[in-house]
Amino acid sequence: MTADSSTLFWITSRAAGTTAMVLSSAAVGVGLTMGGRLIKRGAPERRVVHEILALSVVVAVAVHALALLGDSYFHPSLIGLTVPFFASYDTLYTAIGIVAGWGLIILGLSFYARKRIGINRWKVIHRFTAVAWLLGLVHSLTEGTDAGRIWFVALILGTAAPALVLLALRLRRRRRPVLIHDERVSVMVR
Repeated sequence: MTADSSTLFWITSRAAGTTAMVLSSAAVGVGLTMGGRLIKRGAPERRVVHEILALSVVVAVAVHALALLGDSYFHPSLIGLTVPFFASYDTLYTAIGIVAGWGLIILGLSFYARKRIGINRWKVIHRFTAVAWLLGLVHSLTEGTDAGRIWFVALILGTAAPALVLLALRLRRRRRPVLIHDERVSVMVR
């Protein structure tokens, strides 16, 4: 393999990884507006947008990992790219990225199994998408050629900020106690 073709694989992986993070931030943001019922109108259109974004993330994550197979500098094995802690490069952050990637893929595709597993069970499972996305943010900001570069950090955090705010609002709303008032008794429920 020539140096030029190895560089092409490396650049392709970088581009796909960056694309995966930007799209997953958008997908999580749209999902939080749907699940949090922040916006009442346009739910069917947002569901379609959310699905397109999630499928795009699946493709971008796959391209990000598979393109590295052609990188002669990194030279990973298929097992090193798909099984946590088997990579020889930056093992912890690579493992975090692998877990995040599998999480985003599986949870993104879980939509198509929701009727089989039950809507309520699917909703509980689907909440872990935020965890996979947050792990992806950690992977993006700590590993790779672009980690620490101002333009990259600004892009990743800038596109993640709306979803981070929506996630914080969702978590805050769940923690807020609800006052149930009855003439006989007042109770705080968490």
